[in-house]
Amino acid sequence: MTERTTLGEFELVLATDGTYALDGGAYFGVVPKSLWSRKKQADANNLIRAGLNCLAARSESRTVLIETGIGEKLDDKRRRLHGVERARSLPEDLAARGVDPESIDLVINTHLHFDHCGGNTRREGGGIVPSFPRARYVAQRGEFEHAIRQYERDRVSYLDENYGPLIRAGRMELLDGDAEVAPGISVRVMPGHTRHMQIVLIRSGGRTCAFLGDLAPSTVHLNPAWVMAYDLYPLESVENKKALLAQAAAEQWLCVFVHDAENPWGYVRAEEGGKYAFVPPEGPAAGG
Repeated sequence: MTERTTLGEFELVLATDGTYALDGGAYFGVVPKSLWSRKKQADANNLIRAGLNCLAARSESRTVLIETGIGEKLDDKRRRLHGVERARSLPEDLAARGVDPESIDLVINTHLHFDHCGGNTRREGGGIVPSFPRARYVAQRGEFEHAIRQYERDRVSYLDENYGPLIRAGRMELLDGDAEVAPGISVRVMPGHTRHMQIVLIRSGGRTCAFLGDLAPSTVHLNPAWVMAYDLYPLESVENKKALLAQAAAEQWLCVFVHDAENPWGYVRAEEGGKYAFVPPEGPAAGG
């Protein structure tokens, strides 16, 4: 599968922070294993290997990075707990794909769970510093306010070291709703997984690329009713996913699936009964 493509003025480059392990029941919520196991195999411990996909978008004027994965700050116990596997760090992976980490001007986090923003920062000299030294970071203000309240339900997902130092240093901008964050690149709040999770839309040359975040974390989640147990607002996930996938299919958007280790991006095709099918990037929608 291709790891780069062009979209109008942008060059899009897929990158990865490796993979990690998710419980199959949590990954598919109320969907019975007898159904989801036909599409995704779990190991003997019911764990599924999930990707940590990120996307770099380059134009002549700037380089934007969407998501930063888990990063390298977790201790050995938590790395084992989450089953983190990687051949190289995200900055190393970007460099191997021709994207200089020091050239990144903007980092967008869809939300502030540790598996989406853990690579925002790194340890250096006993402190925490930005992983991308020249970048401005953006996330939703409501997401940050939820994170600092440390609710019993999801506080394990929010680690201050991934975003707090950036905010305190004035390096992370907190947004209040939908916004254009760079020419041709905008964010749209899509409640469901969290109240303030945002997707990212890249538009140029009459085409659109959508980074779906945890609204549709994998191609297996293209069924609108298949949502994760991690979603705080599952009914909103279903309704927002239905609306977004209908638009993505009709307008032939290139979609990025953040946790799909096998199919990180491609297109969606509407089918009967309100269902959607994955179309690989080399498929018939690729010329849209």
